[in-house]
Amino acid sequence: MDFSYSEDQETLRREIIAFARGRLNTGTIERDRNQEFPRDLWLACGEMGLQGLPVPEALGGAGLDPLTSTIALEAFGYGCADNGLVFSVCAHLLSCVVPMWRFGNAEQQAKYLPKLCNGTLIGIHAMTEPGSGSDSFALKTRAERDGDGWRINGSKTFISNAPVADVIIVFALTDAAKGYHGGVTAFLMERDTPGLSVSRKIEKMGMRTSPFGELAFDDVRVPDSAILGTLGGGNAIFAHAMDWERILLFAAHVGQMERLLERGVAHARTRHQGGKAIGKYQAVSHKLADFKIQLEAARLLLYRSASRLDRTRAVALDAAMTKVFVSESLVKGALDVLQVFAGYGYAVEYEIEREVRDALGSRIYSGTNEVQRNIIASWLRL
Repeated sequence: MDFSYSEDQETLRREIIAFARGRLNTGTIERDRNQEFPRDLWLACGEMGLQGLPVPEALGGAGLDPLTSTIALEAFGYGCADNGLVFSVCAHLLSCVVPMWRFGNAEQQAKYLPKLCNGTLIGIHAMTEPGSGSDSFALKTRAERDGDGWRINGSKTFISNAPVADVIIVFALTDAAKGYHGGVTAFLMERDTPGLSVSRKIEKMGMRTSPFGELAFDDVRVPDSAILGTLGGGNAIFAHAMDWERILLFAAHVGQMERLLERGVAHARTRHQGGKAIGKYQAVSHKLADFKIQLEAARLLLYRSASRLDRTRAVALDAAMTKVFVSESLVKGALDVLQVFAGYGYAVEYEIEREVRDALGSRIYSGTNEVQRNIIASWLRL
């Protein structure tokens, strides 16, 4: 398959890289240290259209196809050194905006999508619970029929963007007998809904500029009009969002890999030991050569998967493979670049240690790599 960029894709890629480098990279060390979400930069990303890339223009988005959206997010991850900001934008887009676009009714779309796409509203979805992370079959949050609406009780944890969210898609059990397949429903609610509380911000190892928190639902009442999609259709919404997330979020990580590789190569060319550049030593050059192989293989797998989004049911397999390969390549590459930088890489001011911390979570979120291997094995009928 030929994945050469079209003229429009190349122009878009250059514009996003220039925007990210020019607007988003100042003060990243301080924001990371202070665990500060940069709302001003978030709004700048909205002006650039990043929060609504694949959404039709009539609904407030940029109207890009999945592959072009992937190329755009790869450019974003390459140009922006604030991996937390990149993650927050991607989480918002892929876990809230895309489901709203694909499953929302006309009234819901008109109410929320324009502001979600321009960044004036921040959206999340809430699936993970204290007792069920990757095991979505163990969902405990319940929605019980109450007159002409629903009453929701339960809690969610490890929810990206929760402390700053305005719009929430919450997954709750509506039919315990059916369980995950047919018994889970997605509900829309706003931050100020009575009974909904956002509790403590959870401190993290990495991506500290992307806030992380808990949600509690204490007799939260919502009308039937709050249902996203259909009653009992929450599993389809969640699975669809995960297919998009495991591809397009990891596009940003491919961009991060390229940025890291370039930094490693530049350092290997200019840092001297024993009278020559350290890149002349195979112990160094082979690490970077391997990273280059991983990067190019990751990009090809990513583009193939993106080109198959919405075209085949087997994209769930593609998404799982992409998520595993990109995340593990990113972690290995980040650790190898840290080793190339040696003591400089361990120092905060060179920003490599932050890249390592930020990379490690990629093997956990969007479904752990162990779960992705289970998905792959099931497609192999194992």
